[in-house]
Amino acid sequence: MNRPRRSVSSGGWYRVVGWFWSHSAVRYLVVGGGAFLVDVGLLALLHDVFGVPLVAATPTAFLLSFAVTFLLQRTFTFGTEAGLATSAAKYTALVAFNTVATTGIVAAGSALGLPWIVGKVVAVVSTTVWNYFAYRFWIFARRSRPGR
Repeated sequence: MNRPRRSVSSGGWYRVVGWFWSHSAVRYLVVGGGAFLVDVGLLALLHDVFGVPLVAATPTAFLLSFAVTFLLQRTFTFGTEAGLATSAAKYTALVAFNTVATTGIVAAGSALGLPWIVGKVVAVVSTTVWNYFAYRFWIFARRSRPGR
């Protein structure tokens, strides 16, 4: 028995993917995954290839990837109407906190004798969770409109 094929335009997977993609958490994870690859790649390049100490290479790679992430999260993930200066100031405060936290976590892992990548993964998992909520409800929060 031959079943008729469902075209993409008739719904099916297209509708499921559209529904899935409509959630900011999914877009946040996609952008964050790309940023993670850039961050780890830069860290490996700086530390493993150029011999930069972890205490310098970790925040350098982190800050470079985080700057790109700000722009992508602002426009692509959350599509915010929040003022650029306000969201940039809040983001900068979060970057400062995350830089210290990430450096501390990677250094602690290294001090425990773990490869730096283990500390990096722990830091990324931790910051991923708290950053989503900080982005969504603080940095890129939608302004409430009168009458709503």
